[in-house]
Amino acid sequence: MTDNNDTTASGASGGPDDRVIGTPASAEGETIVSGAEEPRREHAGPYPAEETHKHSEEEQRRAEKTAAVWFLIAFLAGIGFFVAYFAWGPNAEGEQAIADPQIAQYSNMALGGTLALSLFGIGAGMTVWARRIMPHYEVSSPYDELPSSPEEKSSFSEFFMKSADESGFTKRPLLRRTLLLSMVPLGLAPIVLLRDTGPLPGDKLKKTLWEDGTRMVVEGTNQLIKAADLAEDGSMVTAFPEYPHNEEHPHGLSLNDQAKTVIMLIKIPEGDFKPGMSEQQMNWTHDGIVAYSKICTHVGCPAALYERGSHRILCPCHQSTFDAADGAKVVFGPAHRPLPQLPIGVDDEGYLIAKGDFSSAVGPTFWDAEKGD
Repeated sequence: MTDNNDTTASGASGGPDDRVIGTPASAEGETIVSGAEEPRREHAGPYPAEETHKHSEEEQRRAEKTAAVWFLIAFLAGIGFFVAYFAWGPNAEGEQAIADPQIAQYSNMALGGTLALSLFGIGAGMTVWARRIMPHYEVSSPYDELPSSPEEKSSFSEFFMKSADESGFTKRPLLRRTLLLSMVPLGLAPIVLLRDTGPLPGDKLKKTLWEDGTRMVVEGTNQLIKAADLAEDGSMVTAFPEYPHNEEHPHGLSLNDQAKTVIMLIKIPEGDFKPGMSEQQMNWTHDGIVAYSKICTHVGCPAALYERGSHRILCPCHQSTFDAADGAKVVFGPAHRPLPQLPIGVDDEGYLIAKGDFSSAVGPTFWDAEKGD
């Protein structure tokens, strides 16, 4: 009991060791952080800074020339980037330049090397500028109150301009001009590189090899398709347009043409088509067989899965789901428009044929979708 009373009495006396850890000191001027009891130095302005080192004018002139040399190297390397692009780029020797791997290797080395040297030159020049021309300061900022005082707010512009003047950007035209000069080629480089992305597709995706009278073949074969081949309800076949295999086209359809023309032929019972199918869309079918583009309108994956019970077409990439019995309208997922429908019919021999091209542009919406699709 005596010890407890002594402790209570000691705590009431306000001794330095009797308060709860983490609470501020009760005595005025008492601090917790070691060394904080030292009086704060008074500073003249709102941004107190003590200059620790200033280079002599002779040192600054030498550094200015060094930085300017680096900026000029960066400029010349930037010009070399353009020279390399047009000397070994895709337009240097037409298709031969693209097909020759040695030319492609030289092109990559030249483009990468000149671009790297240009960026390095700018970085080296800026480093010399900062370390050997600008004055060095040790800046402190007290954290007494979070809001800035009116004096600090009003003096910011003056402080900023003083910093810009001391950096040498305004009074050293050699540095300023060579720095800006070195950045000109880098600013133009992205514009040149955009040429390699190729032209915009325009209306190319609205036109495919499908046209009136084109027969269909089963994917991976040259087997023509008859309507009788899809007699069973729920049947699904992946097909391409019939294309000649000859010396000019030894492999038939190119990969690009395959991606644009691949279709799904689906046999749907007549009574399962939904009222949402327009009369024109119904006219594009034949004996319950409907043809849709197999390329998902989200990002271009193949919508390769079909569930015959619900007549749903599923794209496995992002789960976009389309209703085959309702014009392939989107019923779930990120796709924004239906799969394009191909009008079909049969010829005199009973083979399935196209009656024209797709109803809308094939592929992802961001390529060439019409408003309202």
